[in-house]
Amino acid sequence: MKEEFAFLTQKKFWGEMVALVIALLVGAAAVYYFLIPSNLILGSISGLAMVICTWLESAGIAMKVSMMVLILNAFLLILAYFFLGPEVGLKTVIASLLLGPFMDLWAWICPFSRLIEPGMTSIMGSPIFDLLGFVLLLGASQAFLFRINASTGGLDIVAMMMKKYLHWDIGTAVTISGVIVCLSAFLVHPFRMVVIGLIGTWLNGIIVDYFTSSLNKRKRVCIISTEHEEIRKYIIGTLCRGCSLYDVKGGYKETPSVEIQTILTQTEFANLMEYIRKNEIQAFITAGNCSEVYGLWRPRRAKVKAKA
Repeated sequence: MKEEFAFLTQKKFWGEMVALVIALLVGAAAVYYFLIPSNLILGSISGLAMVICTWLESAGIAMKVSMMVLILNAFLLILAYFFLGPEVGLKTVIASLLLGPFMDLWAWICPFSRLIEPGMTSIMGSPIFDLLGFVLLLGASQAFLFRINASTGGLDIVAMMMKKYLHWDIGTAVTISGVIVCLSAFLVHPFRMVVIGLIGTWLNGIIVDYFTSSLNKRKRVCIISTEHEEIRKYIIGTLCRGCSLYDVKGGYKETPSVEIQTILTQTEFANLMEYIRKNEIQAFITAGNCSEVYGLWRPRRAKVKAKA
């Protein structure tokens, strides 16, 4: 049991908790300022909460959306613990408990009624613009939370399980789980608003994929040079990254050479290029973006630093 919760003593975990709070503030602002005033129902736990609250209100029972978000999340948190692990489960518990109160915090700081101009029913005055504002902010928040192995609970838990066990893109998983919630909006909303919600859910999946790819973007670098040994030493000793060496032969003169392949962050790639230019190393270099890296990416870096 102690080993399962060893992450609580790591600085990385507490740094991620600070990032989690910031991401949640952005997500709560998206829901409070764009989703609730426009009465849009999107594929999220907040959208489902709005459907239920509207249905309860028609039955004479009044309940705040933030309270319903808290209640719905409580039923799904146990899934995060058993299927995604204790660290993800704990982060999800904290995030789901904070999302509702953060919405109330925004309401206390600046109620959305102050931002709605006379004659308008929402902040942007148009369901389409309200939709775009919401999915942009929420997509950025979700992508950052997914990157630190956290979520706001609810449908995000389902999406993370789809990604882990079915190996789907996180955006696709978010879209599929969200469509189910959107369809529930037929109970309380006209067809037009449900269609807008479905479009928003689709856009949300695309935006989550975009931000996730941007946050995880790495450079796959291929280098052919007669001075490959100097480049290899710089990559391993200074950048603290691993690399692979391949024997290659030129197609024109059939000259034997060595190709170095490595995965770097954008900053590390810039440092490598600066080193090659500064030392006037002759090299043929190609670089491409990759958004997913598995294996020894992080552990290897930590081991190299420890040895240094």
